Amino acid sequence: MLIEIKDMTKDYSLGNNIVVPALKNINLKIDKNEYVAIMGPSGSGKSTLMNILGCLDTPTTGHYYFNDTDISAFDDDELSAMRNREIGFIFQNFNLLPRLNSLQNVELPLVYAGVPPQERRERAIRALERVQLANRMDHKPSELSGGQRQRVAVARALVTNPGILLADEPTGALDSKTGEEMMRLFHELHSEGNTIIVITHEQEIANYANRNIFIKDGIISSDTINPNPTIVG
Repeated sequence: MLIEIKDMTKDYSLGNNIVVPALKNINLKIDKNEYVAIMGPSGSGKSTLMNILGCLDTPTTGHYYFNDTDISAFDDDELSAMRNREIGFIFQNFNLLPRLNSLQNVELPLVYAGVPPQERRERAIRALERVQLANRMDHKPSELSGGQRQRVAVARALVTNPGILLADEPTGALDSKTGEEMMRLFHELHSEGNTIIVITHEQEIANYANRNIFIKDGIISSDTINPNPTIVG
């Protein structure tokens, strides 16, 4: 079991003794090499769940096990180390540094991890080759198309060989054709053994995944296997 969440809640305090429950009694298991889509409308709690899965936040109560390690009570430094080691993030707006070229952007997680310069360059080049962007490694984000920028972001997510790829609305800033290309890449990565969790509000994107989880009002309202995921041409 890669991920197991037990009886998890997350509350936010607004002051004046006002507490807003964002997640309520969440129980969830995700195996290695699953391809999961987590859906829900705005305010449903899916972003809060993503932040906890990505070690960006901690639950109020309950437990979060990652590879059998309970990380629910990790401090900020421990969470940061876990994120850098085990989680590859892919964001809707790419989150690339504009002054760095593609290679330097992909190297960043390895810089934070203290990997020596030569090794991190070699690993970053391999990651860019994996997303078919080796010929753009010297280009800055402003010199790339939206699809190319997202591929750089995927390469950056892959470069640490993480336990999971966590994608937040990965096609939200892309046109439909480029979005399909991105979902084709996710399909390839999943077929190679990567665990992929996509956060989306679009059923069309969720249809590519093998499992669909729907969040509503802070609870998991449905968790179903997708028997006929969209075929990537």
